[in-house]
Amino acid sequence: SLQKMNGELRSQRHDYLNHLQIVYGMMELEEYDELHDYMEPIYKGMMKMGKAIRTSIPAVNALLMAKMGTAEAEKVDFYVEVKSDLKKLKVEPWELCKVLSNLIDNAVTALGEREEGRRMTLDINEDRENYIFTVSNNGPAILPDKIDMIFKAGFSTKKEEGHGMGLYIVSDILKENHGTISVRSAGEETLFMVKFAKGVEE
Repeated sequence: SLQKMNGELRSQRHDYLNHLQIVYGMMELEEYDELHDYMEPIYKGMMKMGKAIRTSIPAVNALLMAKMGTAEAEKVDFYVEVKSDLKKLKVEPWELCKVLSNLIDNAVTALGEREEGRRMTLDINEDRENYIFTVSNNGPAILPDKIDMIFKAGFSTKKEEGHGMGLYIVSDILKENHGTISVRSAGEETLFMVKFAKGVEE
């Protein structure tokens, strides 16, 4: 997955000059509508790929690459903002991947109820006290009386068997790694924020 990502990044750099020449030509011809249509998929592709490889955890980088493929197949625009390299994060990579994977998968599932304009963002950040992972999407809101229930084992809004364990698994991993999770859902934004405390002795 990392080799594939590096290949796509090299391809983007190679095509950069060609895109600039085309953009300049369209501007000279004042073909602004066509310019917008030309640039939109290019911009989305650069935003999706450009920031996904910046963490110091190869497993997370590979996971993000795989989830970008899943999102694309489901016609979800998935944007990743990496503002921390996670070098001092005291969480096992496989546990962090389970947390991120479940949150991203849940967001993609929720967006399946939206016919178009599906959008999801993962923000990886840190402050003085915490490493912060925020997954947001513009799918349907979670009802207030359901928010406290979604972290219980077996609870799911889906009727099919096999659902209802993802957020329970996330909650369990957070308890073992000095982490917390909060949920905000209103209007067209549902946001899950995970925090792992810094400076905690293992």
